[in-house]
Amino acid sequence: MMGFNKENIHAVILTGTRDFGRYPLASRLPAAVWPIAGRPAIEHLLRHLSRQGIRHATICSNGDGPLLKESITATGSIKLKFMDEPLPVGTAGCIRDAAEGDKNELFLVFPAAMTSPPNVDLLIQAHENGKSELTVVLEPAPENGGTGCNSAGIYICRASVLEYIPKEGYCDIKEALIPALLLAGKTIHTTTLKQPTGSFRNRVEYLSAIASYLQSGSDSDIDLPCKAFNRQEKIWLARSAKVDPSAQIHGPVVIMAEAVVSKEALIFGPTIIGRGANIGNNSLIVNSVLWDGAHVGENCRVQRCVVDYQAVVRNHTVVQEKAIPFKPEGMLKSPISAALEVINCKADRMRQALQTQFDKVNEKLPRWAKSPKINIFSWLAAGLVVLAFIWSYRPNIVGLWVMLLHSDEYSSGLLVPLIAVYVLWARRQMLAGCPLKPCMWGILALIAAQMVRLFGLFFMYGSAERLSIVLTVAALVLFLFGWQLFRRVWTILLFLLLMLPWPNRIQTAVTLPLQSWATSSAVFCLELFGFEVVRQGNIIEIGNTSVAVAEACNGLRMVMAFFVITGLVVLLVKRTWWEKIIVFASSLPVALLCNTARLTITAIAFTVINGEKWEKVFHDFGGYAMMPLALAIIVGELWLLTRLTVMPNKQQSIVITRNKI
Repeated sequence: MMGFNKENIHAVILTGTRDFGRYPLASRLPAAVWPIAGRPAIEHLLRHLSRQGIRHATICSNGDGPLLKESITATGSIKLKFMDEPLPVGTAGCIRDAAEGDKNELFLVFPAAMTSPPNVDLLIQAHENGKSELTVVLEPAPENGGTGCNSAGIYICRASVLEYIPKEGYCDIKEALIPALLLAGKTIHTTTLKQPTGSFRNRVEYLSAIASYLQSGSDSDIDLPCKAFNRQEKIWLARSAKVDPSAQIHGPVVIMAEAVVSKEALIFGPTIIGRGANIGNNSLIVNSVLWDGAHVGENCRVQRCVVDYQAVVRNHTVVQEKAIPFKPEGMLKSPISAALEVINCKADRMRQALQTQFDKVNEKLPRWAKSPKINIFSWLAAGLVVLAFIWSYRPNIVGLWVMLLHSDEYSSGLLVPLIAVYVLWARRQMLAGCPLKPCMWGILALIAAQMVRLFGLFFMYGSAERLSIVLTVAALVLFLFGWQLFRRVWTILLFLLLMLPWPNRIQTAVTLPLQSWATSSAVFCLELFGFEVVRQGNIIEIGNTSVAVAEACNGLRMVMAFFVITGLVVLLVKRTWWEKIIVFASSLPVALLCNTARLTITAIAFTVINGEKWEKVFHDFGGYAMMPLALAIIVGELWLLTRLTVMPNKQQSIVITRNKI
């Protein structure tokens, strides 16, 4: 069936490094030893490989070798070799260091932390069918309708790839080995799994993998009696576990040896209760994993949590979406710490009550307005920050509104906030998938924005105070939602600057040159059309008609309006960044061109139209008529850029084949 003898198959298991800083449990214990139904994840994988006939495996780690050796107790017939590298060597570097010099070796590279390893025979068959040097294994497409497949972290390769791996140092498969093979003309093959592997690196992925593992209904790795009330109500219960008759359990749930479930306790799966774990009276456990020796007190609520070995959840505590690490009892708490713990407990209970009411309101909203996951405290915190911002900047906001309302040049700025909200709404699907994580750099940005405001107050620069409004909004977005969302909306934040009037010094400096340009360009166009024109300052004499180019006709109003229009177009169209820059930069010459056209047409019309009323109507209408002209120029510009950037008809591509196993 296959060209490889399983004696020549070498499994290389990558345990990864600890994720220090972000996740408490991952900092204390590598994911490779997190338990899956009572066994460390790496032992779970080794037992699976042993049943598949694999006899040789090398475990690669960075400093966790002794811990891994101590954690692994039963692996079947696999012969293990441990490589505890002092420095990371990369995935390809691990293959190099694990190789035993046999040219017929076939390497299977696996991540250590997974709940549902794939069938080895199918992996090897897919590799042989692909007839390639390296096979990259992909996870199946998401069931929620998402597109694309992520790498499963599993690779299959022949010993011949070793010549493309440096003899020493760091070498990664994706970043170094695959490019080297492609440059050498070798073939890379991909294959897609039919079932996800359940790989995990953090609490969220771990809980999701455990849920899929239990819901699959497979009990070959769970050495416990199974009571199947129905297809969804599987419960694995150790004989030495003690469950009070008044407790309610809704599977899939695993309750391991010596575990205790007390009176009126309620457990919803998928959940695993580890060896010797204790759940107090009237406590609720939902979609969580309690490791061996964990203790949950009375009247507690534990939802989507991982409770560490010997960790304690004290009485009347509500915890959601957390990893609860072990804290030695010998560590005495100060009165302040004890008070903070009580406050946190009360806050969690209040949050749960508010969350329940908020979820009910969310269910009654129309489908387009519903949020798939609403955290009431996050929304309340954001709402309080917005209210504090409005209260602090109320005089500045009111003053800006009045200024824009009574300004001919900057009245288009009134549309900027509305346009920004519309663009955010248009991008709502893209923004909804962005993880929200507050960023402390936002505090520094907020301090900088307030320093700009203080500068404006101290030196009486109103423009600096108005600028601080936009800077504060940007800082709050960064602080509340994090870098990932900030990177997706930074162009919208820049667009908000268009609602701010220019500083008086800048406006004064550009007004006279713009007025002179408008007069000169209009005279040039009139002479081009054959009119006899005499210019006296900013007054144009056409026969017996005098046309005054007032300061309001200098084109600044049209420039600002065109900036807003072009900014809207740039935010909505899907073009490359350099095309957008060209289009936005062109708004200045387009505005000046349209203003010249308006003055020329108006001057010609004044030689025919008599009556101050009609002249005023035509003067105002001419300004509005330039807007369609400007949009037509922008559309033509986008069309021209499209014609100038046509992709070549012929492309040379490297085809990577794919099949499903």
